[in-house]
Amino acid sequence: MELHNYLHMLRRNWVIITAATLVGLLVGGLASALTKPTYTADTQLFVAIQGSGSIQELQQGNTFSQARVQSYVKIVESPAVLQPVIDTLGLSITANELAGRIKASSDASTVLINIAVDDGSPVQAAGLAQAVANSLIQAVDSLEKPKTGGSSPVRLSLTKPAVAPSSPAAPNTHLNLILGLLVGLSLGVAAAILRSTLDSRVRGEIELRRVTDAPLLGVVAFSQDATKKPLLTQAPAQSPRAESFRQLRTNLQFANVSGRATSVVVTSSLPGEGKSTTATNLAIALAQAGQTVCLVDADLRRPMINDYLGLDRNAGLTTALVGLADVNDLLQQWGEDTLYVLTSGELPPNPSELLGSDAMKQLVERLDQAFDMVIIDAPPLLPVTDAAVLSRHVGGVIVVVGALKTKLHDLEKSFKALQMVDANLLGIVLNRVPAKGPDAYAYAYYGQTDNAVDTAGRGQGKKNSTASEAASADAWPVGDFRATILEDQERPPTSFPGSKSVTGNSSWR
Repeated sequence: MELHNYLHMLRRNWVIITAATLVGLLVGGLASALTKPTYTADTQLFVAIQGSGSIQELQQGNTFSQARVQSYVKIVESPAVLQPVIDTLGLSITANELAGRIKASSDASTVLINIAVDDGSPVQAAGLAQAVANSLIQAVDSLEKPKTGGSSPVRLSLTKPAVAPSSPAAPNTHLNLILGLLVGLSLGVAAAILRSTLDSRVRGEIELRRVTDAPLLGVVAFSQDATKKPLLTQAPAQSPRAESFRQLRTNLQFANVSGRATSVVVTSSLPGEGKSTTATNLAIALAQAGQTVCLVDADLRRPMINDYLGLDRNAGLTTALVGLADVNDLLQQWGEDTLYVLTSGELPPNPSELLGSDAMKQLVERLDQAFDMVIIDAPPLLPVTDAAVLSRHVGGVIVVVGALKTKLHDLEKSFKALQMVDANLLGIVLNRVPAKGPDAYAYAYYGQTDNAVDTAGRGQGKKNSTASEAASADAWPVGDFRATILEDQERPPTSFPGSKSVTGNSSWR
């Protein structure tokens, strides 16, 4: 993972990181507030050897003193030193308890002994330190005194008297806050990394690139209004949602620069990712650019296009596939543009067999010859095999990925299913992307519609022999589309070979 991916991950989880950092600061502050203040008083002793003062004796005495200092440091915490202190000050603690509050040390290559005492009272801390120093002087004098009598050759002198401290040594509020900040920040970053590692949902293009290099044709932001108003025509012309479908239309033209994929299947990995709304709005956007478009609802399990467009689906794709009617009699024109819709028809018990049949292949080829673009809404890839079967009959496939819904392993399975049937994956549409936050995409739209794209799209009817006439009219006629096909002598026959009349009952009704 590259550096910018980590930065994006941290930005995506900034709430967790900030919360953990604040909790760390709070814990550090509470630890300081709840900790009883402790004062530390210290004193210092100098160890010397009593002698005549000659240079040789001083050198020998200094060496002797350094060797003895470490022993004196050890006996500071012994009962021989501390019990007299307890008796003198009248303390109600044992020598071992008092030893836990005393710390004795010596500097290297010196004859200095440092004694520090901790206590909840600054005055008592100073009194204890002074008493321990005096008791150590007496203990050393007693221990070093010769058995034959006379004075001790070692003398301890007080060089730094104990003074009551003005501020507590603990708790160190600044240190606790800094430690709390660092620990909280570290835990927050670790939680963010762990969350991103365990979260296998597709959030944006970064996750997509882990499983595929397919082009990202479009990004559609999530909109609360899209639930009630899913169509492109129901959104303001200059809204980000409308602009995203115009961008999808443009990018599809670049992905299909050879012009061979004039029939496209729109599918997804799982239900609920927005494939039907994407297919419908893509068809509307293409029709608005002046192309003749046929939108086919091939989701024979949960058809939705008729609900979105307000059309009748009692007669449609399945009606044509079983030969009960000609496709010309089943196409329904929608809107003011050259958009024709073939609804699903009645739902059959064998959708996969119908979509994989020769009749479906011939129907797609026929629509492909009659329209500039054929958009087919297919079922999801993972629950059923309909989309994979249907992808063999079309020029390309577009996979819609629902952000924060689709998981990487599901998406990977979908791509493998398409690879097994040698489907031509044109690209991916990332749908329901958050409009705000680190996973949001920016949309640039202008005061006017993309006239350049509209102009490029108009007059591109690839198979109409009267293309010049269509170009002069800037669109296909809005009248009876069946008459247009019948009058065009260079188009294929208007009915399937051996088609049946509308009369009769199908085997699955």
